Amino acid sequence: MFPRLYAIIDGELLRTSEPAFAGMLADSGVELIQYRNKKISPQNLFRICRNLTEQLHPGGTRLIVNDRPDVAALAGAGGVHVGQEDLGVEQARALCPHPAWVGISTHTLDEVRQAAATSADYVAVGPIFLTRTKRNPEPVVGTDFIRQARRLTDKPLVAIGGITLENAGEVYAAGADSVAVARDLAEAGDPAQHARRFLTLYADRGGGRPPSLN
Repeated sequence: MFPRLYAIIDGELLRTSEPAFAGMLADSGVELIQYRNKKISPQNLFRICRNLTEQLHPGGTRLIVNDRPDVAALAGAGGVHVGQEDLGVEQARALCPHPAWVGISTHTLDEVRQAAATSADYVAVGPIFLTRTKRNPEPVVGTDFIRQARRLTDKPLVAIGGITLENAGEVYAAGADSVAVARDLAEAGDPAQHARRFLTLYADRGGGRPPSLN
């Protein structure tokens, strides 16, 4: 079963250290965490991702590195997430072969169709709602986009963009297998408890569509 919560640790939003925040999430039952930080050097990105991998892997939590398949491979991470302007899925796969995961962001139905024909392990769709996490986000696509994307692929769909505890139920109901959440977790007074609420929200709707990718 694909994890219902895809937690994103954004280095620019953190109020504590990466290991401390990742530990809180993992202890709450989060199985899938992406690390994203576009403002640090490749060397520091590698160092952080290697340390997070060593911290999370023994407990079964998979670390995904944003944008950089080379860093993901060198750090021994559980996978990489690429955007439309990064290396393509198959190029990333060459650096991060199975059992590592390769995910890709999509913003149009044509991009979903193209992603469905690749070896991507999951397809991210969005932004579903208005997001403040990215400086120049793509246009909001709304939950109906999830319904349309669901008809185009059997790959797990990860909805991203402006998702909160209040609107996640609507996203699951539209057909998403997982919700990617960054700011709503980072700004929560108790991120661990907030993550647990996501994990129990509409449990009968979250995940379960695709077979396990472990």
